[in-house]
Amino acid sequence: MKRRGDAALRIWRNRSRLLLAVFALIGCGLGARAFELQVLQHDFLLGQGQERQQRVVNVPAHRGMVLDRHGAPLAVSTPVDSVWADPRELLANKDAWPHLAKALSVARAELAARLAEASEREFVYLQRQVTPSEGARIAKLEIAGVHLQREYRRYYPSGEVLGHLLGFTDIDDRGQEGLELAFDAWLVGNPGQEHIVQDRRGQMIKRLQSVRVAQPGRDLTLSVDKRLQYLAYRELKAAVQRHGALSGSVIVLDVHSGEVLAMVNQPGFNPNDRGGFRKAALRNRAVTDVFEPGSTMKTFTVAAALEQGRVTPLTSIDTAPGRLRVGQHTVRDRHNLGVLSVSDILRKSSNVGASRLALAVTPEALWSIFSRAGFGQSSGSAFPGEASGSLAEHSRWREIEQATMGFGYGLSVTALQLVRAYAAIAAGGVLPEITFQKRTEPVEGERILSQRLAAALTQMLEGVTLEGGTGQRAAIPGYRVAGKTGTSKKSTAGGYSDDRYMALFVGFAPATAPRLAAVVVINEPGGEVYYGGQVAAPVFSKVIAGALRLLDVMPDDPRVFQASAGTVGDAS
Repeated sequence: MKRRGDAALRIWRNRSRLLLAVFALIGCGLGARAFELQVLQHDFLLGQGQERQQRVVNVPAHRGMVLDRHGAPLAVSTPVDSVWADPRELLANKDAWPHLAKALSVARAELAARLAEASEREFVYLQRQVTPSEGARIAKLEIAGVHLQREYRRYYPSGEVLGHLLGFTDIDDRGQEGLELAFDAWLVGNPGQEHIVQDRRGQMIKRLQSVRVAQPGRDLTLSVDKRLQYLAYRELKAAVQRHGALSGSVIVLDVHSGEVLAMVNQPGFNPNDRGGFRKAALRNRAVTDVFEPGSTMKTFTVAAALEQGRVTPLTSIDTAPGRLRVGQHTVRDRHNLGVLSVSDILRKSSNVGASRLALAVTPEALWSIFSRAGFGQSSGSAFPGEASGSLAEHSRWREIEQATMGFGYGLSVTALQLVRAYAAIAAGGVLPEITFQKRTEPVEGERILSQRLAAALTQMLEGVTLEGGTGQRAAIPGYRVAGKTGTSKKSTAGGYSDDRYMALFVGFAPATAPRLAAVVVINEPGGEVYYGGQVAAPVFSKVIAGALRLLDVMPDDPRVFQASAGTVGDAS
């Protein structure tokens, strides 16, 4: 028995020693592993932990606001959230997909396809710029691998009213059209970076330090007066609808500073409705579209004849019998206007009279005054997509081309070029520098006409809006108005159309001390009413009358002029 007990004791002791040896070995292994982790791999593991808990994230910088000249906001960037995910983490969490798909309002199959496509990446957007309620709903789900990122979305309080002028930004808040594009470098901010601690779901729980402070974009104060913009928008839209026109534009300028106070087009678009954009409706027709200016160019033809000393405002020109043969071509007036003074050529808008004046001066003289007025070249506004129009060199003109140039055929202009040229007459012969930014200091433009010639042209243009003139519907009670009508046939394959027209009026007021110049362009008015004096002149009257009142400009004519309700009897 004793031997059997000793044997059992030895076995127990051996097993105990073995067990102690095993524990000692395990302890040594754990100690070695701990030493390795705590000492040898400390820096590596600390870095790996920090990579999972600490991140350097971008801090978005909001884009600068766009303001009107009185400080009213026209474009602002509002904070929104975008939903992103780590595909590898979310692919391992398929149970959450139905809830996430419902919150994102997408099909589960679509979500699965997007994650599978991005399976090798660490970042994929699930949805950009969600509403605050959608962001809160997604955050409440607490799905591992799904995160929210703060961004900014552009909002335009005036919608369609300023759509063409402002343009819009893309989803990353970078300018794509209009002034948003032209001044993108001014408006865009520089994002910052900061060190944060996040939980296992990737949500931030603590900010550690700022790496780089975000720099917001600079605010931009425009020359535009929102009140005048709304006024021009309302009147233009009503006119385009009333006459069944294809499109239209209105520009209002400060004649001395060259500031664009209003610029509108129809049809319009709402920059807030990104899903409803139609490419054809995005362009700012007032600066991108060119057309033959028709009778509005007669003013500069008269200026060339006066400048060369060929005529005076009272010189008589025989336009009978209402047509003029030039080579193999014939220039016609709508009616036989007989003998007209140079002033009456503008007042009655005689094509024959303008042609006789154009042919009486040298081609160089006519081309020179057109060129000095800014035709055939950019206005310098720097608006994206601005057209330069066309004005052929005088050395290439044939006799008939010189004659038709006299009444606005054979060259092309933009609405901005046309109103700028008339603003030069209003400013005493000084061509203003166009700007979309509010000016606080006066800027000297380029003198293109003598002050005496500009004054003579102003007096003659004032007659156009008086009784018997083609532009009497542009008159404004209490104010003296100077301007010119235009009705140009649109060119087609093989010649000019007999039923497609551009109806124009361009002018300024008050004539005795000009403050505002404006142009109205109505493209292809329908029906029997299509002359500039019938279609465009009334829009000018309403827009400038309202603008003068809003700007508290004193009347310069004590008489209350009632515009005639009769039809205009001439083609302009």
